[in-house]
Amino acid sequence: MDKSKKMISAVVCLALSVAVMAASASSFLAARNVPLPERGPSVTEVKMLSDWFEGVKGTNADTPVYVLQGKKEGGKMLILGGTHANEVSGYMSAFTFIENAVVEEGTVYVLPYANHSAMTHNDPGEGNIQYFTLTTKSGERPFRYGSRATNPVDQWPDPDVYVHYPSGQQLSGSETRNINRSYPGRPDGNTTEKEAYGIMELIRNEGVNIGFDLHEASPEYPVIDATVAHQNSMDVASVGCMNLLMEGMQMSLEQSPTNFHGLTHREWGDNSDINVAILMETANASQGRLRGATTIAQVLGGQDKCYDLSEKLGMLYVPWNQITGAPFSGVGHPIEERCGRHLEGIKQYSEAYNEAHPEAPVTYTGVPGYSELFLEADPSELGGARLASFLL
Repeated sequence: MDKSKKMISAVVCLALSVAVMAASASSFLAARNVPLPERGPSVTEVKMLSDWFEGVKGTNADTPVYVLQGKKEGGKMLILGGTHANEVSGYMSAFTFIENAVVEEGTVYVLPYANHSAMTHNDPGEGNIQYFTLTTKSGERPFRYGSRATNPVDQWPDPDVYVHYPSGQQLSGSETRNINRSYPGRPDGNTTEKEAYGIMELIRNEGVNIGFDLHEASPEYPVIDATVAHQNSMDVASVGCMNLLMEGMQMSLEQSPTNFHGLTHREWGDNSDINVAILMETANASQGRLRGATTIAQVLGGQDKCYDLSEKLGMLYVPWNQITGAPFSGVGHPIEERCGRHLEGIKQYSEAYNEAHPEAPVTYTGVPGYSELFLEADPSELGGARLASFLL
């Protein structure tokens, strides 16, 4: 009898183990199906990064490149979302641009997921969400919440020390899977370096004139609500930054440090003929170490009681519950404010670039900016609904 009971217990345990493994496998495989933007009015084709560098073809590093061709010839612009796939406003701004922009002059290349591999997993140790949904014009659409780093399934193990190529700069081993420490990349490097190299090849072969890398950071991080630009871009960046301030949007400007390698704004400017290389940061509570539980309401709504307290203690580098110029208070930093900052920044910096380089303009219309997404919103729309109204 005891033997029979033991056998039944073993069978039950085995069945439960198989069920758990099947559920885990299903979740794991589903994460590799990354939602993509709908084709907006100016999307003429969707290419893959491997069209510029075959070394990523057939790998999880290969990523879609949306090409928006203008009605007239002009310059070339690059927009990267998803460099860090847990920085939501970066890729949601890319989605919004793709689905709304009407390009008049020039060509715009948009990568919604600069590090595609990073979008196929997340950081369970951080208690992060995996998905969120928005009700757009076509109905409910899912969006992924990924990771800062390349999926370890695609690149493992991390070294004890990451040595950047070609500078020899040494960083923590985990930074080897951070694409924003991997530029200019190399064709025979690891997965992350190959992805960075592919983006550099796009910039060089297409003759990109102006490029944007869209990021988010914790509210206690000093470089926040900020633009970082290569030294060769500072004239254009200064004009654009002043225009943003005149529009009522607070923005600080910093020059890319010459001795910190691997970053987009540093390596694009050093390793290509790009005229303007810019990175922008917005404030996201879900990025910070002072936050409470990571929830969809926090990620999209941008509110967190722990940051309410942190502001009172003077620990933050951005206003928290009273954003400068906003007609309302107590809203934190919702996704509409963060995407609005990125899209307004692209507009103002590209217009400043056009003034400086009339021989190769990039002009477009139809993309909502800071006012349309945030300042003109009803507070009840913030936290995803207002943004969703601009998505197909």
